[in-house]
Amino acid sequence: MMFKFVTKVLTSGFCILMLTNCGTKESTDLSITQSTFGEHQGKSVSLFTLKNNHNMTVKITDYGATVTNIIIPDKNGKLGSITAGFDQFDSYFSEEYINNSPYFGGTIGRYASVMKNATFTLNNKTYHLDKNMGNHHLHGGAVGFDRQMWEAQTSQTQDYVALKLSLTSPDGDQGYPGTVKVSVEYQLNNDNELSIHYTANTDQATPFSLTNHTYFNLNGFSSDILDHQLQLNSQHYLKPDASGLADGTLAPVKGTAADFIQAKRIGDAFNELPMGFEHFYVFDNPQKTLQSIALITEQSSGRTLEVLTTEPSTLLYTGRYTSDNLQREDGTQYGQFKAFCIETSKYQNGPNIPNSPRSILKPNESYQETTVFKLSW
Repeated sequence: MMFKFVTKVLTSGFCILMLTNCGTKESTDLSITQSTFGEHQGKSVSLFTLKNNHNMTVKITDYGATVTNIIIPDKNGKLGSITAGFDQFDSYFSEEYINNSPYFGGTIGRYASVMKNATFTLNNKTYHLDKNMGNHHLHGGAVGFDRQMWEAQTSQTQDYVALKLSLTSPDGDQGYPGTVKVSVEYQLNNDNELSIHYTANTDQATPFSLTNHTYFNLNGFSSDILDHQLQLNSQHYLKPDASGLADGTLAPVKGTAADFIQAKRIGDAFNELPMGFEHFYVFDNPQKTLQSIALITEQSSGRTLEVLTTEPSTLLYTGRYTSDNLQREDGTQYGQFKAFCIETSKYQNGPNIPNSPRSILKPNESYQETTVFKLSW
């Protein structure tokens, strides 16, 4: 018979949850720890560290449900950070970071990406949202989900450790209708998968689209991401209109620089697109099947990232606006084209696009979406 036990160790300001398996020779070695990260508006901010038995570490704070770091080995076993973020809470409030506003690792909501003219019409009523990108509304407004405190709860099973973060967004938040109760659960397992499960419900119909805004560089920021190889399983992207925003028109990728159906070096497209990518790729996924949409490899480190999602689209962003003056406290340098994002979500400007899939959450519905970042080396 196989027995399972959970130990919980509490010390001042520090909590360890560890899952071990006594019936096998090899321990599952899954753990989650909690420590004090800072203070925000009179509330203590925590940092949670999730680890598995392959030396994969994920750090997440309850401020903004934000991934601050993912650390994995390379092909030689050397550990390195592969995501952009900071080790000190105050760094998220530096003048440079606030002015550049790259949203490193944040959970984005109530609606990810841009809402054109900061307006939408729903049930014959026009709503006006917070304008925080010129005349437009970006990533949920000036005080989006990534800039709020979430309630945290840890759990574990034999297969994974989990951090569930919950938030209530009141009626009128940044101009949106309805009170929304939302949760984001991060799960780490020994298959080196970081799964992100989103759930929500509302008492009024409202635009709703969440994403995770983690920036990746599989070489650990030793250089830019142009030598990364990308395969992206999409036949079309949302073509921008004259304002640069989506209106629902689909453009085929075949034969263009945006074509990654067959894996190719990201930098090869920069000959035609010198400012890189800010493209919304779409998928045919009406049943919300968890499907593989992207595979990114980096030869020098031997690291690979596979992205799976139930979402109907994703933004491929290669960091064209990231400030070269941003860096981690240990000196790791960020900057333009030093990282990429795979931001799975609903369509950009979806509430203003007829028949945009799942852009409106209704009171009789339960919002459920999943994205998985699967790493190997």
